[in-house]
Amino acid sequence: MPTIQKYEPLAARVATTTRALTTTAAVILCLLSACARSPAPAPATPAPGRVDAARLQAVAAEPGQWFTPGRDGQGTYYSPLTLINDHNIARLGFAWEYPLGTRRGQEATPVVVDGVLYASGNWGRVYALDAATGRAIWTYDPQVDGQYGRAACCDAVNRGLAVWQGRVYVASLDGYLHALDARTGARLWRVDTLPSRSAKGFNYFSTGAPVVAGDAIIVGNGGADFRGARGSVSAYALKDGAFRWRFWTVPRDPRLGPQEQPHLERAVGTWPQHYDWGMGGGGTAWDALAYDPELGLVYFGTGNASPYHGPGDPAAQGDELYVASIMALHADSGHIAWYYQEIPGEGSDYDTTNKLVLADLEISGKPRKVLMQASKNGYVYVLDRTTGEFLSGKPFAYVNWTLGLDPATHRPIPNPKADWGRRPLLVYPSAPGAHGWQPTSYDLHSGLLYIPVIDAPMVYVDTTHRRAGLIEGNFDLAFFFPEDYEPKGLASLLGELPSLASLSAGGKPPRSRGLIRAVEPLTGKTVWQTETATPWDGGLLSTAGNLVLQGDARGNLTAYTADTGRVLKRIEVGTGIMAAPMTYTVNGVQYIAVMAGYGGGLLFNPFPKDSAAYRYGNDNRIVAFRLGGGETPHPPELGAPKILPPPPREGTPESIHSGELLYNRYCARCHAFGRALLPDLRQLSPPVHAMFYDIVLHGAYLGKGMARWDDVLSRADAQAIHAYLVDQAWQMAAPSHPEGTP
Repeated sequence: MPTIQKYEPLAARVATTTRALTTTAAVILCLLSACARSPAPAPATPAPGRVDAARLQAVAAEPGQWFTPGRDGQGTYYSPLTLINDHNIARLGFAWEYPLGTRRGQEATPVVVDGVLYASGNWGRVYALDAATGRAIWTYDPQVDGQYGRAACCDAVNRGLAVWQGRVYVASLDGYLHALDARTGARLWRVDTLPSRSAKGFNYFSTGAPVVAGDAIIVGNGGADFRGARGSVSAYALKDGAFRWRFWTVPRDPRLGPQEQPHLERAVGTWPQHYDWGMGGGGTAWDALAYDPELGLVYFGTGNASPYHGPGDPAAQGDELYVASIMALHADSGHIAWYYQEIPGEGSDYDTTNKLVLADLEISGKPRKVLMQASKNGYVYVLDRTTGEFLSGKPFAYVNWTLGLDPATHRPIPNPKADWGRRPLLVYPSAPGAHGWQPTSYDLHSGLLYIPVIDAPMVYVDTTHRRAGLIEGNFDLAFFFPEDYEPKGLASLLGELPSLASLSAGGKPPRSRGLIRAVEPLTGKTVWQTETATPWDGGLLSTAGNLVLQGDARGNLTAYTADTGRVLKRIEVGTGIMAAPMTYTVNGVQYIAVMAGYGGGLLFNPFPKDSAAYRYGNDNRIVAFRLGGGETPHPPELGAPKILPPPPREGTPESIHSGELLYNRYCARCHAFGRALLPDLRQLSPPVHAMFYDIVLHGAYLGKGMARWDDVLSRADAQAIHAYLVDQAWQMAAPSHPEGTP
């Protein structure tokens, strides 16, 4: 177990010494001159946001700072602070909170520099707060186009910002990169980072944190779950946003002529001969940028192809470079240095966009600069970050999508029994992955990688030849957690389906659960594991105080021992937590802070009844804690959902049947039935029913993030959807409103 030492920040020691010397000098001066002289001026306040390359490289000398979303330039989410530790964590209590004024998913980890906390929230909003009190210094609203409420596959989230040389850099959901003055929040410049914009169909968006690389700021984009998105990362000058370069991750249509960049010429031959290039290719880089200043390389992972794959054996479709890959680029030019494709021909939505950790490890007696990733596909990869050489790939969770990695080529060995393109199957891991975007934490003291694990499969169903067909945001794939799989209820869209028992080993249906696993990255050995509240819990923070901290969907912040995983403290926050906590000091006091708000990739599901969002709602907050703090305030409980009287019936059985298909294809991914982030459309008020066509077809609710759909849906389509919703409202209200009674 790490030795617990009381840490006194260097700044605090200097301040104490300075106060003592100043007091002594003042007494002497008073004696000599009867205090006739004016007191010395107060020391100048540090310039806000004062982070640069030298300070980031020397982050170990300033343990009370949190300079990047992962604290340091390596993305460790590890703090050397020990003032809060496994011996005194019982005294941890509420320090302050700041309401964000939103009710969506919160996925970012704040940055703290010299006592100022900078946080990014929904749509790319930015908040600068006094880190000791939570008092707002300034806020920034990027004024995102409401149409982009339709484009983002997984809620209007943001995963972090960059603070550098007095500026704050953030990407807004609509694909603009903003540079703000760290002192005032005033916008200094804004540039469009998206490869293209279309009035019909917004295929791109930005949710990831940008990364500073030399004198440039680099950002990626999302959208691979939709038609037309082609992955890229782009670089802009820190000073004025001038465009530097763009790197394309996948080829364009070969019929348009030679590819724009040499690496794409190699890639185009790895794609299916009859691929529909109107799909865009996908391979978007929507998270997990990292930079090594010594090597001058920027790293990122790429997402799925668009679509995941067509019918039949995915292995027969080609490698589809460079989807599901880790990429390294020369930051000054954007030219490729190396790549490693984790899953050639990936076909199950196993993006490789999870957080990257840069570390120096001793391997076979030699120091190696490595890059580590706990991937969605259930493997921990360790690569040489100079050359891309494969060093290790070990499973950290149960998987059946592959039989393992080939010892010579390191390519996944296909498992024919997991080919969902031929028949519905129960596949491990689930589409959200054995581990999702939630940050891992790498303990610099123990060398352990702490991973939030989703131990769950999904029933994968190819919809190509079923009534459901294309599902917006899912392509030709439908997938269901075991707890949500109801063959009878799905029959109208998917036809006859096998029972869960028949898909399960030994006929025993599995249970979805969440875990924290402490893993040795090179060997894959699990040192300890502990089951968490739900499978949908947050990212991790580890500290030298022998602590691992995590928030969860039930609204708790839990502290575990880093060496054994024993639960030490659980604080009921009252708001669901997905983001990773962080920690810092101000005036010698250590704080732990976290952004709270449930949503993200779970936007499309109703709130679980045991979640904080179901019980308290989802008012987003930043909550901070300190030793000796008080009780954490909770939002008021919502009580049982109220069922509105249904509107008059409308439509024919045929139109209602058509509306069910259209609703599940275009609407259900955001509007779940039940208490959820966005309205349950079975429970619309009479005025909203009256506005239904103006909202859906003409953008009456653009200001609320509800896009217009008249480029996809006709008036007849909208009428069918409305008829289906009215029918569902009657079914929902049947116990309290018998047929024929309003």
